[in-house]
Amino acid sequence: MKITIFFLVILALYIDISVSLDAGQETVSKHGQLSVSGTNIVNQNGNIVQLKGMALYWSQWKPQYWNEETVQGIHDSCHSNVVRASMGIDTNDGGYLTDPDGQMKLVETVIEAAIKHDIYVIVDWHEEKAETHVTQAVDFFDKISKKYGSYPNVMYETFNEPTTQSWSEELKPYHEAVIKAIRANDPDNIIIVGTGQWSQRVDEAAEDPITDQTNIMYTLHFYAGTHRQWLRDLAQGAIDKGLPIFITEYGTDNVDVVNAVDAEESQLWWDWCDSNNLSYANWAICDVAEASAALIADTPTDKVCQEAYLTESGLLVVAQNKK
Repeated sequence: MKITIFFLVILALYIDISVSLDAGQETVSKHGQLSVSGTNIVNQNGNIVQLKGMALYWSQWKPQYWNEETVQGIHDSCHSNVVRASMGIDTNDGGYLTDPDGQMKLVETVIEAAIKHDIYVIVDWHEEKAETHVTQAVDFFDKISKKYGSYPNVMYETFNEPTTQSWSEELKPYHEAVIKAIRANDPDNIIIVGTGQWSQRVDEAAEDPITDQTNIMYTLHFYAGTHRQWLRDLAQGAIDKGLPIFITEYGTDNVDVVNAVDAEESQLWWDWCDSNNLSYANWAICDVAEASAALIADTPTDKVCQEAYLTESGLLVVAQNKK
């Protein structure tokens, strides 16, 4: 009997150490180079990996959080293994098209902080009409992939949220052009491509996926109070057809980000994501007056994700990242 109890204790300790669900412990040094196998992300050993983390707010509006302290907080206190660098593009107040050098510096700061703090980073071209800026997007991703493509930390998100564009006639050719530029420098890291209707129409991509490429995933976005079972059903259909999906942005509230957090619907989404081994990044690390904001007003960068500085949404998300 004593031997049996001893064995069970040792087994329990082993399971606890080796199968951690806390995303903060599932880092780059553990999993290394990621790739896509079927509908799953797998690590350097071919084992399924789930990324859970946080998205930074528009770079031109909340640049104070685009620094190493914030990235460290996202890892250590938000229990994340991925940060999304949501670089604003088509704006008149400091986005990439008006301030490429300043925005590039912010992105590089976040990438280098992610490398230092052992987490993955999604470099996001954050706009809604990227097909009109192909030249600029190709140039940007060429530069990023040349400089950082050798690091397993880096992933590329080529187009945040298309709106009414045709998948086959506009979006797919745009993605293919950017993918070509990235693959010239980085043959391996995962590339995530935006889908129609604010990155909801993964069904369209499932009918006409990008071919002759590896390690490509497709974006799905949701805001729990607005997008409910109908979107999960649509996405499940795409997954069942073999489409690999990455939820690079989600909110716990309505899509207008002003209504209250919907904890019940958020949990339904998380349960569905986990059942499909989907990775997800929460919108957003910011202190603006929006229900989706993870931080209370005037949160300093050295307090990012600490419990006393989290909103209702932030508290729910961090608890989920630890499960």
